[in-house]
Amino acid sequence: MADGTGEADIRGVDIQKFVTGFADEDLVLLNFARKSKTSSREIRWFQKTAGYISPATTTAITSNLGANTSFRSIAPVAEQTWTRNTSHVQKFFMESELISIEDEKDSDVDVLMTMVRDLLIGVANLQEQRAYNVLTENLSPTNILTTAATADGWDDLTTGNPILDILNGNQKIRSYRYKIDQKNKAVLYINSIEHKHLLNFLISVKGSSIPSVSSSLIMDGVVMEILNNDVVVSENAATDYALQFIPEKSFAWKSFMPLTAEIERYAGKGKKIFAWAEGEALLEHPKSVHLITDTIT
Repeated sequence: MADGTGEADIRGVDIQKFVTGFADEDLVLLNFARKSKTSSREIRWFQKTAGYISPATTTAITSNLGANTSFRSIAPVAEQTWTRNTSHVQKFFMESELISIEDEKDSDVDVLMTMVRDLLIGVANLQEQRAYNVLTENLSPTNILTTAATADGWDDLTTGNPILDILNGNQKIRSYRYKIDQKNKAVLYINSIEHKHLLNFLISVKGSSIPSVSSSLIMDGVVMEILNNDVVVSENAATDYALQFIPEKSFAWKSFMPLTAEIERYAGKGKKIFAWAEGEALLEHPKSVHLITDTIT
């Protein structure tokens, strides 16, 4: 049936090529790593034992033998120790389905460019998750520092105390001689749920003004600062936990192959997109990492 003026079927349509409906999150955790390259897939690295060295104690003497030594006596021997570690590069790899030449030519959605972008983001997200798992020791701490949240956690306004929990982390990290101050800030890496309860505690319980958004949000994902901790919010952070660490100190990212995408063409059929990266996170300073557990009841 023919349509006249004002009827829908003859109106022009503006097609939006990029699809909406899901917002990409900035992947920022690797921005805080000490980055370097590795030429081999097996990485051997050494950790120095934390703390100051001192001479070995002897029977019935527990004080430091290097202090108050007698004149002209033989100096007591102090020894440093290292732990040898071996890590292996991990491959993060994805490919698209076959995008036909017909779909590429006449689809309303820019299929090819959307898939290139999303595959790269997907692979980068896998690297981010790997770094988080290494930093938190897969949420089962053995070498890093850890403290259970006060009482019933951050979502309990009566007994919870996120400020004390963060201060506990600062103190434990500081006890291993890692500085946390205005010049040497830690990172508090949390899920949006923990961020919500932290803000609610500050405003509703403590009566603080609403914290202003950090000027470095666009650059590195920091949304606010509290107790010399730059707060970074990410859905890659597991809820019920809050992670504190020192940037460019706590962990390193060893890159074997950088984030890459390539398009493979199939004559007369279409194209496939491949995206990959290879690398590994190293927990170099475990005593500069603190995991707050049980933040949510």
